[in-house]
Amino acid sequence: MRGKCEFVAPCHFGLESVCKREITDLGYEIVQVEDGKVTFTGDMDALVRANIFLRTCQRVILKVGEFKATTFEELFQNIKNIPWEEYLPADARFWVTKATSVKSQLFSTSDIQSIAKKAMVERMKQHYHINWFEEDGQDYPVRISIYKDVVTVGLDTSGESLHKRGYRKMVSKAPIEETLAAGLIKLTPWRKDRILVDPFCGSGTFPIEAAMIGANIAPGMKRTFQAQQWENIVSPKIWQKGFEEAEDLVDLSVDMDIQGYDIDPQIVKAARENAKRAGVDGLIHFQQRPVHKLRHPKKYGFVITNPPYGERLEEKEDMPALYREIGEAFSHLDDWSEYVISAYEDAERYIGKKATKNRKIYNGMMKTYFYQFMGPKPPRKKK
Repeated sequence: MRGKCEFVAPCHFGLESVCKREITDLGYEIVQVEDGKVTFTGDMDALVRANIFLRTCQRVILKVGEFKATTFEELFQNIKNIPWEEYLPADARFWVTKATSVKSQLFSTSDIQSIAKKAMVERMKQHYHINWFEEDGQDYPVRISIYKDVVTVGLDTSGESLHKRGYRKMVSKAPIEETLAAGLIKLTPWRKDRILVDPFCGSGTFPIEAAMIGANIAPGMKRTFQAQQWENIVSPKIWQKGFEEAEDLVDLSVDMDIQGYDIDPQIVKAARENAKRAGVDGLIHFQQRPVHKLRHPKKYGFVITNPPYGERLEEKEDMPALYREIGEAFSHLDDWSEYVISAYEDAERYIGKKATKNRKIYNGMMKTYFYQFMGPKPPRKKK
């Protein structure tokens, strides 16, 4: 396969800087950072390593074309001009799995999908000299996004979204996505030698993601990816090398103090099971405990949590009391830093203190705020 390619890594709105840093840390060059996505360049190693190692992006898309189109005829011709035969074998099963359009003249996503498919078939007919494609080979899902009339066309190399790490079989009623949890942890100055507590741990996502970061466990090392089937594009040897690199980096000997509490004993049990599947059960202490019993004798710890926001009307009236309890619990944690993601508008008011910073983050379509109550830095350890 060709040398340098462009890849698009979609991420949660508000986490672009974290995603960019992760890609740079892997050694790849950033082309562009836009709302909810980071574009970078690399070879086929980049495709593999981005899928296995990136914690905060939703998927990795191999960009195959970009052009301007304001009519369906322009869309058709430009998609037909993409050298699909370089990506799709004659027996490929290919379709436009998702199309999005923002601030563009072409806005009917179902029409965009069907016209794109027709254009791809026309190109393939010309190249392979056949009129009918059985499509009984491997899947090649295509994604199209149109923003201000600029069309970006790509192949989805991940398949299932990258937040599906494979460890979370049991979820609580309002779970936070793994990619979002990892991104929020990375927005804080938490490091593996500092205490971390989540008093509303639910199915354990924050503690598990933190433990995986601390033990250097690649988020994708226990799952499969769509592009593993594309031997015409990515050699199986590159995948093998990527998974071996991930194995070599794991360090379970780290000494960490990570704790997850929840009021529901069944949920705590589920969190333990999830941690076990993620291979980090030995690094986290889960316990049934209500938030008002949140205490810790040590200083300079971190709380990172996703409390209920009262999305359902019947829960709304419980929110002031709950957030007061959170504020009360925080007041007993001397010199700690607390980070709370919530869609509840009056969070600061009832917690009883103003956040040092708050950051708008989209959790799916829901606008939430990441409230950051920064404590002092611990004194430097004497060498």
